Amino acid sequence: MEHFLKPTANKSLRRKKIISRIIIVIVLLTILIFAAFKLSPWPSVFLIRNAFDKEAIRVNEALEKHVPNGITEHLDLQYDSVDEDSKLDLFYPTELMNLNVRRPVIVWIHGGGLISGDKTQIGNYCKILASKGFVVTSIDYTIAPEGKYPKPLIQTNAALEFLKLNADLFYIDTSNFFLAGDSGGSHIASQVANIIYDSSYAELLSITPSLKSSQLPGLILYCGIYDIDNINMEGSFGGFLKTVLWSYSGKKDFQNDSLLKTASILNYIGENYPSCFISAGNADPLLSHSQALARKLVSKNIPVDTVFYSPDFTPELPHEYQFNLDNSAGKSALDQSVKFIRKVEQD
Repeated sequence: MEHFLKPTANKSLRRKKIISRIIIVIVLLTILIFAAFKLSPWPSVFLIRNAFDKEAIRVNEALEKHVPNGITEHLDLQYDSVDEDSKLDLFYPTELMNLNVRRPVIVWIHGGGLISGDKTQIGNYCKILASKGFVVTSIDYTIAPEGKYPKPLIQTNAALEFLKLNADLFYIDTSNFFLAGDSGGSHIASQVANIIYDSSYAELLSITPSLKSSQLPGLILYCGIYDIDNINMEGSFGGFLKTVLWSYSGKKDFQNDSLLKTASILNYIGENYPSCFISAGNADPLLSHSQALARKLVSKNIPVDTVFYSPDFTPELPHEYQFNLDNSAGKSALDQSVKFIRKVEQD
């Protein structure tokens, strides 16, 4: 009898060994994954970037039906010959080619939490803006962790220099540059504006501005973050912000990074700053930042137009609500942005 039970016992022992090895492998993989997330921002960045890029592409495609005819485009123009990431797309009404006029230029800096996105993802929105009678550019910059702060500011400044030097080619009125951005892009725009308007801030960041303050009459800022010193690190959104700032600064202990503190633009805005249009949706987790920036500008007697919504406004307007032109809020935001530009542009 013992002779017949032995093979079964051996099989059972082998199964137990295999299961034990599988469990050990799973435990080790779990430890490695946990360690990877703790030692580097890259694992989280890959997950966030993939999700953000898919959503941005979807939003851009949804805008395609709103793009009118008659828009000329110049794609992948390299604005810095020694920087492979320094490319921009440029759009303007085709009719400008037959008119002896120059138009204000809107330099739009894409969002994506500073760790995702590219210029193509807002291409259709830029074409729609261009159809209102403007030259509009969408610029690329090196996203984090590949690019560390303040590289996107340096790149944006280089893009302004390129546009200024090539103004005649693209019908640009060099007395009417408008910096614009959404989410992380608006954060970059707000800082570059202060570099242009405040020489001490420019010196602090070691960036020589490409424009004079007289050439930048206004900013268009959607859904941005402007006070890194006072962000809520709790919950899932707090975890996202930790990944962003770790990636952007290159330091896990980013809260004690003296250089990154200069990114809290609320602490550096003085009496000189351009007029601003600021908006964010009532369900945007970064809404308080836009409201705080608007209050700061008012306290400094800087002209500011705002579009905010009551907490009970329905349907709720999420982060980046302005890109949805299928609802009244998105359409109104676009109209208000255009009105703002026409109000503050210089003759």
